[in-house]
Amino acid sequence: MAVPIIEIKSLSVAYDSRTVLHDVDLTVYEHDFLGVIGPNGGGKTTLIKCILGLLKPASGKILYHSARNATSNSIVMGYLPQYNSIDRKFPITVEEVILSGLGGQQPLTARYGDAQREKARQIVARMGLEGLEERAIGTLSGGQLQRTLLGRAIISDPEVVILDEPSTYIDKRFEARLYELLSEINRECSIILVSHDIGTVLQQVKSIACVNETLDYHPDTGISTEWLERNFQCPIELLGHGGLPHRILGEHHHHSPGETEQNG
Repeated sequence: MAVPIIEIKSLSVAYDSRTVLHDVDLTVYEHDFLGVIGPNGGGKTTLIKCILGLLKPASGKILYHSARNATSNSIVMGYLPQYNSIDRKFPITVEEVILSGLGGQQPLTARYGDAQREKARQIVARMGLEGLEERAIGTLSGGQLQRTLLGRAIISDPEVVILDEPSTYIDKRFEARLYELLSEINRECSIILVSHDIGTVLQQVKSIACVNETLDYHPDTGISTEWLERNFQCPIELLGHGGLPHRILGEHHHHSPGETEQNG
């Protein structure tokens, strides 16, 4: 029986007197791999901020159930933000970035112990970053930086890892490796993946949530073009690519002023 770890009930969020999300219901289960898709401005990033506790909803509630600790009403979450939100000029090394994922487990002024540094070394190896531990993040390639940030997201042994557009700015060769890593991580925890790339998402995840002010949930990835068109409210074209179907947004002209949301 699937064990729920996050339950969202009747969630509504408003910015500047404009409702961004309303009447959102969603359950994320243990070892789920949930793909969050939807048009730009539909509220995907807003939903993630609410789950992370970075944004307070106007109404509704979010419940957390630890699968590891039945008495806890909170869970450990790891977060890989959008690539363009990272300051690559900040003077910090690969190892320091990964260790910073333990920040919630100790005061910021505390030094990391031997056990924590050993855990960081294990993560470095798992991410294929050996030899780059002392490298400044500003000198990394896009793929190396994404692996570093993914390492930071998982070092705390989270019950849920949230990734916001993780394949942005990386080449297709590393994108394949990224999803291999995520498949491995999914054996240990749940994953919530936000992406505009519908084709890639449908090949990787177990369930789908389409966010467009409200939320439409599909328990698997065997969804129809009609379902996508209904939720994106614009035509979807089905293309063959490398023997695998890819769905992309067709041409549409229904966008109205004031509908955009920063960062999607």
